[in-house]
Amino acid sequence: MGMENGDEAKDVSIIIPVLNEEENLHPLIDEITETMKDKEYEIIFVDDGSTDDTVKILKDIRSNNSHVRIHKLKRNYGKAIAMAVGFDIARGKTSITMDGDLQDDPAEIPRFLASIAEGNDIVCGWRAKRNDNIFKRWPSKIYNKMSRKIAGVKIHDMNCGFKAYNTELACSLNLYGDMHRYTPVLGHMNGAKVSEIVVNHRRRIHGKSKYGAKRIMRGLIDLITVGFLFSFLERPLHFFGRIGTLISLIGFAICSYLVSLKYIYGEGIGDRPMLMLGVLLITTGIQLFMLGLLGETIVYRSSENRQLRFYGKEL
Repeated sequence: MGMENGDEAKDVSIIIPVLNEEENLHPLIDEITETMKDKEYEIIFVDDGSTDDTVKILKDIRSNNSHVRIHKLKRNYGKAIAMAVGFDIARGKTSITMDGDLQDDPAEIPRFLASIAEGNDIVCGWRAKRNDNIFKRWPSKIYNKMSRKIAGVKIHDMNCGFKAYNTELACSLNLYGDMHRYTPVLGHMNGAKVSEIVVNHRRRIHGKSKYGAKRIMRGLIDLITVGFLFSFLERPLHFFGRIGTLISLIGFAICSYLVSLKYIYGEGIGDRPMLMLGVLLITTGIQLFMLGLLGETIVYRSSENRQLRFYGKEL
């Protein structure tokens, strides 16, 4: 876990990434305080580059609430980095992640903790009755079906931010880009026991949603990445080899055809574009095609050594 010498261990760390949620902070704190009154807990707000009064309000709240901690990022890095920073500095044995928009109901936290106590390492919230508009619900349903098929983890609501983690395991997850959506898959890759519970999902009252069309596209791209990491991270040659063999065979077939024309029928092939195509398919096609996924593998491995606290500072 992310404790330093002199830090006091807690039962639970509640990690809340926030971006321009000034109107939701006071009621959220009140609800969490009421729910957690019998627990040793901390609330870690990770500010992801807010431009409103979010940080100012959090400082005012902290002056009257010793459970609150604030970590301000230098700029808007995204939810994955905000969560990773929260895990890195958490003092609790269990970490709860939730959004700061009041759509996640803090009254569900004891149910998450009970599921963790049963031996699960990651417990995912399932918004079975989601209070969002159709432009959020339907893309999410399609996305979740694809996630289950590609990643092989049978979770109904991969994108729900309301989750519980064994903090030690959470610190081992390599989060970057938009990979916060796939913590169940990343945890499963690390041997985690993953479960889910149905949670109450509420309608947003204050503030604006950070969800948009760009997030759908990024999520689909990251889904391809996760599928690759899940299936081939430890044996990339199985993936590269299959594609490479197929493309090389096509190139070899083209070149074999041209060679037969030259030596059987005596035709010239030196000025034929197909010759260049065949050579390119054999020698360079696979390298260009796989460059993107190979880069993802490098990023995934190198992210293990990041110093997360350098992304910002605790206030």
